[in-house]
Amino acid sequence: MDIKREGIGRKKLIRRVVLGVVVVAALGATTFGLSRFKPAAPNVEAATLWFGNAERGPMVRNVRGLGTLVPQEILFVPATSEGRVEKRLMLPGTDVKAGTVIIELSNQELMTALSDAQWAVRAAEAEMADLKVKLTREKLEQKSKTAQIQAEQAQAQLAYDRDMKLFKEGLTADLTVKLSKSKSEELTHRLEIERERLASNDDMIKAQLEAKRVNIEKLRDAYALKKKQVADLRVRAGVDGVLQDLPVQVGQRVTLGTVLAKVSQPWKLKAELKIPETQMNEIRIGMTAEVDTRNGLIKGQVARIDPAAINGTVTVDVRLIGELPTGARPDLSVDGTIEIEKLNDVLHVQRPVIGQANAAVGLFRVTADGKEAERIQVKFGRTSVNTIEVVSGLKVGDRVVLSDMSQWDAHNRVRLN
Repeated sequence: MDIKREGIGRKKLIRRVVLGVVVVAALGATTFGLSRFKPAAPNVEAATLWFGNAERGPMVRNVRGLGTLVPQEILFVPATSEGRVEKRLMLPGTDVKAGTVIIELSNQELMTALSDAQWAVRAAEAEMADLKVKLTREKLEQKSKTAQIQAEQAQAQLAYDRDMKLFKEGLTADLTVKLSKSKSEELTHRLEIERERLASNDDMIKAQLEAKRVNIEKLRDAYALKKKQVADLRVRAGVDGVLQDLPVQVGQRVTLGTVLAKVSQPWKLKAELKIPETQMNEIRIGMTAEVDTRNGLIKGQVARIDPAAINGTVTVDVRLIGELPTGARPDLSVDGTIEIEKLNDVLHVQRPVIGQANAAVGLFRVTADGKEAERIQVKFGRTSVNTIEVVSGLKVGDRVVLSDMSQWDAHNRVRLN
């Protein structure tokens, strides 16, 4: 016979409630305990990182820029007259002398003009020779006429003297004396006029010949110009150097002033560096520079700073000092650094990927045992190409990670494997 037990269901309910409370309390305690632990540090391969040590000592501040070698001067050879390209006697890259003919042009109109100018000079010279003959003949005629009147005047004077002597002796009439005197005075006056004409004849001859001479010189200059233009149809390099460019083709018609060739002197080069405009505020003309041509280093000096920025960079011309390294040629890509200043005693470190001037950044500093790296705040000062000044946050000997650690921004420490 079954005996009914009183309160069994109630006891089971109480046990279940107590058990649930204990489980909830245990879970809460476990969660609270876990929350008190620091998150596990991620593992990072040390071999993939770039490290640097904080050091105190001298630091050279410089700015780097890429660029090219360009000639200090490029001679542009222009066409001095219109013409048609007949021959290209040289190709770009060829060594040339100043008198080397590089292009031949043709211009029939210019050749005709040269011939006309030559004949004009000959005609003017012939006219001048004819004028000299005429003027010489006129001068001789004037001399003859003057001599004839001089003779007549002398005869008249003798007749007057004779009549005057006879009149005094009473052998001739007074009228005869007066007529002799009048004729002598007339011839004397005419002789003076003719002598003045003869004297002025030289000035007249000189003036007429000078006018012809000026005209001939003008025609000769025109002829010389045409002759030079014809000679310039054989286009020459103009200077010793290398033919850099020849932008015209055979058969092409060129006009006055068209650039026919470019000649450079490869032993007179300069470096054109492209410097970011954000780094230009401290660069000055005269600063020391160094240019790497990949075949050697060469010293230089800042010679010019472009006044305008293009695409975020400013062009800086560096004058090269000393002999050029082997292989240096126009358009060669180079890497240049410009020295800003020398700091004697500063705390500095190799410039990290995120290192900016006068900025505070978070860097991972390697712990003493070298097994971990923890994030610290570091304030930087002045920068250079490869180094940066440390204002605060590091001390001499601290080892920091210089690589890009942005993927670990959510962690304040990492484990180095």
